Amino acid sequence: MTELNIKIEDLIEKKASDFEISKVFKMHIKEYLKSINNTLETTGGKEFFVQHTQKIDKFLIALYKYLLRKYFGSYLPMGSSVPITLVALGSYGREQLCIYSDVDLMILYEDIPAYNLQPMISEFITLAWDCGLKLGSRVHQLNDVEQSVKSDITIKSSIIESRMIYGSKYLWYGYQNLLTKIRKTEQKEFILEKLTEHKERLLKFPLKMEPNIKDGYGGMRESNMLFWISNILYGVDDTKNLVDKYFSEEEYRKYRSALEFLFQVRSILHNIANKKLDQVNFDLLPELSFKLGYKDKPRLTKERQCMSKLFNSLHAVHFFTTIMIKKFTRQVLFESSNVAKLKKCRINKNIYNINNELFTSFNQKPKTLTLFLQELLDLPSVVTRFDRSYIYYASKTQLPNKHTEVHKNLIKKLMFKESLYPIIKLLYNSNLFQAIIPTTKKIINQPQFDGYHQQPVDIHSINALRFAENIKDKYVKAIYTTLTPHQQSLTKIATLFHDVGKGRQTDHHVAGEKLFKNMARAYGFSSEDTAIVAKLIRYHNLMSSVATNEDIYSQKVILSFTAILKTKLTLDMLYVITYADISAVGKHIYNSSTSSLLKVLYTQSLPAFDNIDLLNESSRRVAKINSIKRLSAYKELSTLMKKKISYISSNQIFLQLRASEILDLAIKAKDVEKYSFKILNEDVLVIRIIRAVPLNLGYLLGKLEFLNIASMSIFKLYDDKKCFEVKFSEKIDDEDIPLIEEIVENSFDMSKSTKHIVPDIKKDEIEVDCNHTQSLASMKVKTKDQKGLLAYIAKIFDDFNIEIESAKIYTSRGKARDLFLIEKNGNLCVNVDQIVNLICSYSEDKHN
Repeated sequence: MTELNIKIEDLIEKKASDFEISKVFKMHIKEYLKSINNTLETTGGKEFFVQHTQKIDKFLIALYKYLLRKYFGSYLPMGSSVPITLVALGSYGREQLCIYSDVDLMILYEDIPAYNLQPMISEFITLAWDCGLKLGSRVHQLNDVEQSVKSDITIKSSIIESRMIYGSKYLWYGYQNLLTKIRKTEQKEFILEKLTEHKERLLKFPLKMEPNIKDGYGGMRESNMLFWISNILYGVDDTKNLVDKYFSEEEYRKYRSALEFLFQVRSILHNIANKKLDQVNFDLLPELSFKLGYKDKPRLTKERQCMSKLFNSLHAVHFFTTIMIKKFTRQVLFESSNVAKLKKCRINKNIYNINNELFTSFNQKPKTLTLFLQELLDLPSVVTRFDRSYIYYASKTQLPNKHTEVHKNLIKKLMFKESLYPIIKLLYNSNLFQAIIPTTKKIINQPQFDGYHQQPVDIHSINALRFAENIKDKYVKAIYTTLTPHQQSLTKIATLFHDVGKGRQTDHHVAGEKLFKNMARAYGFSSEDTAIVAKLIRYHNLMSSVATNEDIYSQKVILSFTAILKTKLTLDMLYVITYADISAVGKHIYNSSTSSLLKVLYTQSLPAFDNIDLLNESSRRVAKINSIKRLSAYKELSTLMKKKISYISSNQIFLQLRASEILDLAIKAKDVEKYSFKILNEDVLVIRIIRAVPLNLGYLLGKLEFLNIASMSIFKLYDDKKCFEVKFSEKIDDEDIPLIEEIVENSFDMSKSTKHIVPDIKKDEIEVDCNHTQSLASMKVKTKDQKGLLAYIAKIFDDFNIEIESAKIYTSRGKARDLFLIEKNGNLCVNVDQIVNLICSYSEDKHN
């Protein structure tokens, strides 16, 4: 800064313009920001924040002194005599300023007429921006600060973090006295508003695989919240001052260590991105982990180590801050009128059940593990939540070095408790999960980089258990209720442990099966219970894999699937686990399309457990025709029409649709001379077409490629008529329906064509089976998800006169897994090499 001050003095002597002087400031600030990369190699966390804050202080002080010289010239008074004080606010006031954070500054002043300060203040703000400082400025007279806080309570959290940078000490002392008064006014209102903000913020930024380390779960905003509450209630300038009064030195040390790591991560994130960035994303993770000093190990990549430490730190900050905030605010929010009500809710000494939530004293003495487990077992089944006071009490449970047989027996009983999720959530929140269930050791804070799961393994597993206990899908719920209470418990146990094998080098399905068997043996599970839960863990994603990748109307596929499960009970339990597993991935992952596929697979599989012959296509066709014949609407048809229904050439229509749907379709087709279509736009967009004249399918799909297609079915009816149903993964705005209608109308003009996007597909991503069934061939395409994929393939099929019977379109983890069932008219298998070459033409050209 000495060099900068000398240059400024020289420019002032030469009477340089503001523009020239701002250029010098801007150049020095840029040079400083460039040097930060080297600074971060030796300095990080809070230490860096303090150094960076002090550097910005010096720049602002130099700017301010320059303006004083400019405005007062040779009559410059003492700095403290001018009624202006530069006050740092927010993270800048806390000395936690990150590289690209806003510099929150309040210019406090007294409007003394002789000084005429307002022009200088305005110029100071403009000059700071011109120099490259991202200033978030407030300008207040001392006597209007209190009124500003009253009109906008959100300002309160900013000004209580005030720190004097430079200026009038007399003004600063007056401001400090005012702050003391502001802290003591409307404390309850301020706390309630901050608690509401905090809750909304956590709902907006839950813990995910790409966490927000500022505003999200366990982020720095939670630490700020703790400081605000501590400052308002106890007047402390540092939470550390409350050590030995409200928490121990060890508790504070763990919290500060975790917070320090977040500080390091944030500094490096800003430096790597060259901008303000508070979300740890996968693109920056390799460089972030390297700069934090992590190195690849034989079993752990540096990225995995880094994310695991980050999750651990976020949990530590969240645990400490939420506990202490609840502890501090309870005395302010408590109403004496509730004492009588509290006594009625007492279920044990110092333990209260209020609206199915358990409370206790923050000073409740901890119990041994044996007594604590017994206490959990004795809890009423209606208890579904645990207050932070009880979580804090649970976290202090006295743990033994090794589990005894008594412990194992109690833990096993706990797993069969009717409401398992609240108990497991309590153990997790109180940091007891791994200690009580050691098998989960490897999944704690275990990141998932598959692009599909949105949370680490431990949280995903517990959320899956939550969905298993709170099933929203009515069909799955009905199946779950047919299980006995014991079978329901086994299903929930399998759900909780379905990913327990992750974090190991071997396949997590196999590892999980082995781990559970070892645990079950130690805890005294029966051999029958062990076998079925272990099998469910081993094949926990089999049902979703078959439903989304295979032809679920194929006898071969169904027999292969059910041969692994062996019993209907296993299928029922697996269905529930599949629902819970997919639902726990994230919002809208378990959608109507996924639900439909799983339901069809389930219903198609049921006959295999009674009579395998019922799976035969011919048998299923005959059975469906017999069901149609029993319908009253069928009996009213003419003899000719009845024969036409029996002679419908498509077997798939009898496998995929209900009897009433087939009959309805056949009757509607009777009066179609050219074509008819219907557009449904309820949960998702569905286009249904019956045509007697040719349909330009390649054109239709090409024009609709801006929408995501979920599935397509094509059924041959009678009299050369066909039915097409294209289902999309989303609905459209109602005003766009006329556009869809126009596209469908134009699709019956065979001269029309559209420019197709040529997808990038490799030959090894295509699998053709010319003997898929007796009447159908199949083509599987497993490639990266890309627009226009189905339209392009349909266009090539049109060129070769290939009849698509049905198409299953499924996208997950950025991958498309499409299945085409094709009529055996000879055109596919005779020309298979030529067709595959055309489909892969883009990939071939790209690599040649």
